[in-house]
Amino acid sequence: MASSSHLLLIALLLPPLASFSNAGKIAVYWGQNGNEGTLAKACNTDLYGYVILAFLTTFGNGQTPVLNLAGHCDPPSGTCRGLSSEIRQCRSKGIKVLLSLGGAIESYSLSSSDDAKTVARYLWDHYLGGSSSYRPLGDAVLDGIDFDIEHGSPNHYCDIARSESLVDLGKQAGTKVYLSAAPQCPFPDQLLGPALRAVTFDYVWVQFYNNPSCDYSSGVSGVARAWSTWTSSLQSSTVFLGLPASRDSAGSGYIPPDNLKSNVLPVIKQASNYGGIMLWNRFSDRLSGYSIAVNGSV
Repeated sequence: MASSSHLLLIALLLPPLASFSNAGKIAVYWGQNGNEGTLAKACNTDLYGYVILAFLTTFGNGQTPVLNLAGHCDPPSGTCRGLSSEIRQCRSKGIKVLLSLGGAIESYSLSSSDDAKTVARYLWDHYLGGSSSYRPLGDAVLDGIDFDIEHGSPNHYCDIARSESLVDLGKQAGTKVYLSAAPQCPFPDQLLGPALRAVTFDYVWVQFYNNPSCDYSSGVSGVARAWSTWTSSLQSSTVFLGLPASRDSAGSGYIPPDNLKSNVLPVIKQASNYGGIMLWNRFSDRLSGYSIAVNGSV
């Protein structure tokens, strides 16, 4: 049980509250383990509102972009094009499917604004509403682009998203390009901070793991303090609590489902821009059943 002083601290840390607790959705990263099941099976669970394909691991600085979906398929041989029907199936269920840029492999960077615009055009033509003779995922159109930048410089990522790039290309085609980001919970994120200040992202799934100063290692009050900072600073974005789907998925930050439901969600759901939770990743969630355990409370 939390003490009365802890509850008072948590209440003081919260941003202005909505008059009710918001209902949220679950986002999940898919693509980095061949044993996690197909994309279609993930969507058919009806557990997720968002599926993020991980990752486009190489891009920028004159490099040929590389899609890495682990053991699922091999883009150079064209086998990833078979995902097109699965992407359409997910989207037909109202699930937004996005492609994530970056990840833990350090093989991406942007050298200039022009370089960023080149990458944006590539993403539009190969994964979004544009056209190309070679589309790695076939002719299916994704809903948007996710930024999971964990290495290198923070420069120019806002230039991929802002005017004359993804957002503008979408507007010209009469379609919405959704933007999401996965910053670390210490605020501001060193690599995504400039982009989050310059551009309004639709969804921000903050990684409340591998960061003991603000993840569950610091207790409910530590999570609440960081959550308050993020939600109050990004009031035009929908913010998600990013969590590992099992103890083995991250070095710290795992919240047992019962603790999440009884101690954490009642606090964070009061933020008016609460969106739900994000889970890393589908493989761990499939084994642990985390999303099944918490879905009714998110």
